[in-house]
Amino acid sequence: MAKYLDPKADLTFKKVFGEHKELLISFLNALLPLPEGKEIVTLEYLPSEMVPVNPDKKDTIVDVRCKDKDGRQFLVEMQMYWTDAFRQRVLLNTCKAYSLPADRGEKYSELKPVYTLSLVNDIAFPELPDDFYHCYMMTHSKYKEYTIDDIEMIFIELPKFKANTVLDKKMAVLWLRFLTEINEHTKEVDKELLSDDNVAKAVSLVEESAYNDAELWAIDRYWDSVSRERTALSEKFLKGEAKGRAEGREEGRAEGRAEGRAEATLANALSLKRNGVPVEIIANSLGLTIEDVQKL
Repeated sequence: MAKYLDPKADLTFKKVFGEHKELLISFLNALLPLPEGKEIVTLEYLPSEMVPVNPDKKDTIVDVRCKDKDGRQFLVEMQMYWTDAFRQRVLLNTCKAYSLPADRGEKYSELKPVYTLSLVNDIAFPELPDDFYHCYMMTHSKYKEYTIDDIEMIFIELPKFKANTVLDKKMAVLWLRFLTEINEHTKEVDKELLSDDNVAKAVSLVEESAYNDAELWAIDRYWDSVSRERTALSEKFLKGEAKGRAEGREEGRAEGRAEGRAEATLANALSLKRNGVPVEIIANSLGLTIEDVQKL
């Protein structure tokens, strides 16, 4: 019986989609919102490291970067956990991929669209519990039908994906099932996944027997680092929660003391007023307004 590795691991993900163009083409055509008739036909792998012309600017690295015959660029990222920093990095990488040709002397009119596909094995948008597929592009604030589609960023929350929901494309469902169902605990692969030649090949590429000892060790180290990072993020969150609760308790105590002092002040003012002390003197003595004293 075959044993499988999780395709979401860095090494396995890049082996499947960073070394086999036909699989990447099928994957991108299934998951990207490409216009009808504009599907990807051929691909050329590009260096995953984007080196700026200006040496003072920072290099950026993505998991898979490629372009098609029309010059459109496609960036693919597999991220195990969500942070705001990751969202900012995706935006930076997308903008950098779009601007690099101009930085190197090409005309602005020759710039081509950039699509970024970010697969997140985490909940990125908890405020949208019923949606796992999120596409961002530049849209007119008033007339939503008018868009600038040179840059599109797609985020897919894998934990929210269910095979019987939302996406109409059969291939999109198959590829997302491949990413979410295949792992070290898989004993038997569903026949439907193997019904497509590309997905079946991807499944074979994550069989444990396809990796040498050094690669298996690297994959184990990768999952260790993911576990440590998740623990660190969790501890940071819990510390933040505890600090927030402590600050909230202190704020509550301070508000209670302030309310108590205010009530005592009003009680004193009322007593003075009943004893015939002029309103102006009461107000000046206790730091109240004349209107506050008159209402008593």
